[in-house]
Amino acid sequence: MDAAPVSSHDLLRWSESLAGIARTGLGFTKNLYERERFEEVLKVAADIGVAAGHDLAPDALMEHWLGDIRPGVAGYVTPKVAVGAVVGNDRGEILLVQRADSGVWLYPTGWADVGYSASEVAVKEVLEETAVDVEPVRLIALFDGLRLGFTRIPLYSLVFQCRVVGGSVAAHPLECLDAGWFAQDRMPAPLAGRGERWVDHAFRAIRGEAADVLFDPPRQPLWRRVRDGESESERRSRAVLEEEGG
Repeated sequence: MDAAPVSSHDLLRWSESLAGIARTGLGFTKNLYERERFEEVLKVAADIGVAAGHDLAPDALMEHWLGDIRPGVAGYVTPKVAVGAVVGNDRGEILLVQRADSGVWLYPTGWADVGYSASEVAVKEVLEETAVDVEPVRLIALFDGLRLGFTRIPLYSLVFQCRVVGGSVAAHPLECLDAGWFAQDRMPAPLAGRGERWVDHAFRAIRGEAADVLFDPPRQPLWRRVRDGESESERRSRAVLEEEGG
C-alpha cells in the first residue's frame, strides 16, 4: 500500500513537536555538546515549519523559539491553554463569533488568563466578545487545537457549556467581525477547525442531551502511522482515527 501523502498539517505538528523537544532540552542542559545538538534540531524544526507555510523565515523562526527558552522547569515546553464556551438560547441556537484575526466562525474562546479559574475565563470571554452574561453548566470537551485545526501553535482547548443569564449580543469591535445566534442547519462559513468534530457535540449539549466530555482519542500508534506489517487491530484503530480526522 502506498504511503499517505504528507500534509502541511503533518509538517506543522512535526515542526512544533521537534521544536518543543529541542527547547525543553536547551532549558535543562548545561552541557555545551548537548546544546549544540539541540540547536541543530531547532534549525531542522524551523525548516519544517517554513515548509508547512509559516510566515517567518527559518532563521527568524529559530530566533523566536530561542527567545522563549527559560532555564529549568520554566523552560519545559508545553501546549498553551485556551478556554471556550458553547452557549445556547431557548430556540436551540448557538452563540458564535467571527474572529477578527482569521475571519472564521467559532464559539467565544480565549487564552486562559492567570488568576482566573477555567470556568471564570469562559464567562469572561463570552462577556468580552459578545456582551452576553453566562454561567457555566458543565465541561463538554477538551481538544488538541493543532489536531483539530483551530491553531498553528500547540494548545489545549477546554470547552464549557454555558447558559445565558443576561445581556444581548454585541460583537467586540476589535476582537470580532460579527457575532450572532445560529441554528444547526444555518451555520455560517467558514467554521473554525474541523466543524464536524465540534458542531454536533455542541448542539447535543445545548439540547440537554447526556454526553461524555469529548476529547481526541489516542492515535494508534501515537506518533506515526504504520502501514506495512501492522496488525488487524492496529489497522482498524487507524481507520477509525483517520475517519475522525486524527
